[in-house]
Amino acid sequence: MAQDSLAEAGLYFDEVNKLRVLEPDVSQKTSELKDECKEFVEKIVQFQKTVGGLIELVDGLAKETEREKMKAIGARNLLKSVARQREAKQQQLQALIAEKKTQLERYRVEYEALSKVEAEQNEFIDQFILQK
Repeated sequence: MAQDSLAEAGLYFDEVNKLRVLEPDVSQKTSELKDECKEFVEKIVQFQKTVGGLIELVDGLAKETEREKMKAIGARNLLKSVARQREAKQQQLQALIAEKKTQLERYRVEYEALSKVEAEQNEFIDQFILQK
Protein backbone atom coordinates (compact mmCIF):
# COMPACT_ATOMS: atom_id res chain seq x y z
CA MET A 1 0.00 0.00 0.00
CA ALA A 2 2.73 2.39 0.84
CA GLN A 3 4.30 1.84 -2.54
CA ASP A 4 0.97 2.44 -4.26
CA SER A 5 0.47 5.73 -2.46
CA LEU A 6 4.05 6.72 -3.29
CA ALA A 7 3.46 5.71 -6.93
CA GLU A 8 0.40 7.95 -6.98
CA ALA A 9 2.60 10.78 -5.76
CA GLY A 10 5.12 10.01 -8.56
CA LEU A 11 7.80 8.46 -6.35
CA TYR A 12 9.26 4.99 -6.84
CA PHE A 13 11.85 2.67 -5.38
CA ASP A 14 14.50 1.23 -7.69
CA GLU A 15 16.28 -2.15 -7.46
CA VAL A 16 18.61 -0.91 -4.69
CA ASN A 17 15.71 0.64 -2.81
CA LYS A 18 16.57 4.22 -3.60
CA LEU A 19 13.74 6.64 -3.93
CA ARG A 20 13.32 7.82 -7.54
CA VAL A 21 11.08 10.29 -9.36
CA LEU A 22 10.88 8.10 -12.49
CA GLU A 23 9.37 4.68 -12.76
CA PRO A 24 12.04 1.96 -12.80
CA ASP A 25 10.95 0.79 -16.28
CA VAL A 26 11.10 4.34 -17.65
CA SER A 27 14.50 4.88 -16.01
CA GLN A 28 15.82 1.63 -17.50
CA LYS A 29 14.45 2.46 -20.96
CA THR A 30 15.94 5.97 -20.70
CA SER A 31 19.32 4.46 -19.85
CA GLU A 32 19.05 2.00 -22.76
CA LEU A 33 18.05 4.84 -25.09
CA LYS A 34 21.05 6.83 -23.89
CA ASP A 35 23.36 3.88 -24.65
CA GLU A 36 21.78 3.35 -28.06
CA CYS A 37 22.15 7.07 -28.85
CA LYS A 38 25.82 6.89 -27.87
CA GLU A 39 26.33 3.88 -30.18
CA PHE A 40 24.43 5.66 -32.95
CA VAL A 41 26.61 8.77 -32.61
CA GLU A 42 29.75 6.60 -32.72
CA LYS A 43 28.48 4.88 -35.86
CA ILE A 44 27.66 8.26 -37.44
CA VAL A 45 31.19 9.51 -36.65
CA GLN A 46 32.67 6.35 -38.19
CA PHE A 47 30.40 6.77 -41.23
CA GLN A 48 31.52 10.38 -41.62
CA LYS A 49 35.15 9.28 -41.51
CA THR A 50 34.49 6.61 -44.14
CA VAL A 51 32.59 9.03 -46.36
CA GLY A 52 35.33 11.65 -45.90
CA GLY A 53 37.93 9.11 -47.05
CA LEU A 54 35.76 8.17 -50.01
CA ILE A 55 35.30 11.82 -50.97
CA GLU A 56 39.07 12.38 -50.81
CA LEU A 57 39.61 9.33 -53.00
CA VAL A 58 37.03 10.46 -55.54
CA ASP A 59 38.50 13.98 -55.55
CA GLY A 60 41.95 12.53 -56.19
CA LEU A 61 40.61 10.43 -59.04
CA ALA A 62 38.79 13.45 -60.47
CA LYS A 63 42.00 15.49 -60.40
CA GLU A 64 43.96 12.68 -62.03
CA THR A 65 41.25 12.28 -64.67
CA GLU A 66 41.31 16.02 -65.37
CA ARG A 67 45.11 15.94 -65.64
CA GLU A 68 44.98 13.01 -68.09
CA LYS A 69 42.21 14.76 -70.04
CA MET A 70 44.38 17.87 -70.40
CA LYS A 71 47.32 15.72 -71.53
CA ALA A 72 45.11 14.04 -74.12
CA ILE A 73 43.83 17.40 -75.38
CA GLY A 74 47.42 18.65 -75.62
CA ALA A 75 48.50 15.54 -77.51
CA ARG A 76 45.54 15.86 -79.88
CA ASN A 77 46.34 19.53 -80.53
CA LEU A 78 49.99 18.66 -81.12
CA LEU A 79 48.96 15.92 -83.53
CA LYS A 80 46.72 18.35 -85.43
CA SER A 81 49.58 20.85 -85.56
CA VAL A 82 51.99 18.24 -86.88
CA ALA A 83 49.43 17.16 -89.49
CA ARG A 84 48.97 20.77 -90.64
CA GLN A 85 52.73 21.27 -90.80
CA ARG A 86 53.08 18.08 -92.83
CA GLU A 87 50.36 19.22 -95.23
CA ALA A 88 52.05 22.60 -95.63
CA LYS A 89 55.41 20.91 -96.25
CA GLN A 90 53.78 18.57 -98.77
CA GLN A 91 52.26 21.53 -100.63
CA GLN A 92 55.64 23.27 -100.66
CA LEU A 93 57.29 20.15 -102.07
CA GLN A 94 54.58 19.75 -104.69
CA ALA A 95 55.06 23.38 -105.73
CA LEU A 96 58.82 22.78 -105.93
CA ILE A 97 58.24 19.64 -108.03
CA ALA A 98 55.98 21.58 -110.40
CA GLU A 99 58.62 24.33 -110.67
CA LYS A 100 61.36 21.79 -111.37
CA LYS A 101 59.20 20.04 -114.00
CA THR A 102 58.66 23.38 -115.71
CA GLN A 103 62.38 24.06 -115.57
CA LEU A 104 63.11 20.55 -116.90
CA GLU A 105 60.73 21.09 -119.83
CA ARG A 106 62.38 24.43 -120.59
CA TYR A 107 65.84 22.78 -120.48
CA ARG A 108 64.60 19.93 -122.72
CA VAL A 109 63.29 22.40 -125.31
CA GLU A 110 66.54 24.36 -125.09
CA TYR A 111 68.55 21.12 -125.44
CA GLU A 112 66.59 20.12 -128.51
CA ALA A 113 67.13 23.58 -130.04
CA LEU A 114 70.85 23.47 -129.26
CA SER A 115 71.10 19.92 -130.60
CA LYS A 116 69.47 21.10 -133.83
CA VAL A 117 71.90 24.05 -134.04
CA GLU A 118 74.82 21.69 -133.35
CA ALA A 119 73.65 19.30 -136.07
CA GLU A 120 73.31 22.22 -138.53
CA GLN A 121 76.75 23.52 -137.64
CA ASN A 122 78.31 20.04 -137.94
CA GLU A 123 76.64 19.68 -141.33
CA PHE A 124 77.92 23.10 -142.35
CA ILE A 125 81.44 22.19 -141.17
CA ASP A 126 81.28 18.88 -143.05
CA GLN A 127 80.18 20.65 -146.24
CA PHE A 128 82.83 23.30 -145.78
CA ILE A 129 85.54 20.67 -145.34
CA LEU A 130 84.30 18.79 -148.37
CA GLN A 131 84.41 21.90 -150.52
CA LYS A 132 88.02 22.53 -149.78
